[in-house]
Amino acid sequence: MASAADTEVTLDPQRDRLVITASSLGTVFEWYDFFVYGILAALIGKLFFPADNPTAATLASLAIFGAGFGVRPFGAILFGYFGDKIGRKYTFLVTITLMGVATAAIGLLPTFETAGVWAAGLLLLMRCLQGLALGGEYGGAAIYVAEHAPDGKRGQYTSWIQASVAGGFLLAVIVVLLTRQSMSTEAFEAWGWRVPFWVSILMVAVSYLIRKKMHESPVFQKAKDEGKVSKNPLKESFGNRYNFKFVLLALFGVAIGSI
Repeated sequence: MASAADTEVTLDPQRDRLVITASSLGTVFEWYDFFVYGILAALIGKLFFPADNPTAATLASLAIFGAGFGVRPFGAILFGYFGDKIGRKYTFLVTITLMGVATAAIGLLPTFETAGVWAAGLLLLMRCLQGLALGGEYGGAAIYVAEHAPDGKRGQYTSWIQASVAGGFLLAVIVVLLTRQSMSTEAFEAWGWRVPFWVSILMVAVSYLIRKKMHESPVFQKAKDEGKVSKNPLKESFGNRYNFKFVLLALFGVAIGSI
């Protein structure tokens, strides 16, 4: 499997700024999409579940919010596999597109009043797709940035990806507040809540265009040119006892709190 230690990466300030900016911006947008649901969870519960028990509706809405976190590890495995097989850049494009489509689709879904239980089912499906996309995006962005970083700067470079999580949450709060303040309560609860989900379309378009112009990471490109791309990434990650120990450590010892 290609890693950042496989080749020496030279310092290129202009390239590095673009890599960090594009990766961080995409991560901000992905977390924006992911957090918008959480901010609107109480209202979504009223719209997508029976109104005769508001408490149960809110809990059901929060359960679907949690489902997105639950599938993130599967997204990391799925898109991590494709990232090691076909490249970081193209996997990047898939994850950002999947997240944008799933988020915008939530803004188009029929409510319980119109579609009954199908509304909640479709909401759960879109939320799971969001989780898959975020699982692939988050780790993929860190790997892509790390594989562009010269020795001694990998921690500094990849720290921008972690910082982007807060940026995504802040952006989601701002967009929801601006939308809420621009209309009456009745209008917001009737249709205005959909606007923050639709805004995702513009964000995805910007991120997609930026990422499409970027090049494959030098580490992966070197491995590809030399025919050293992993033939079975999953087997190499989970089938090797030494690697498997670190996978479990990272998942349950480091990342469990954010899943």
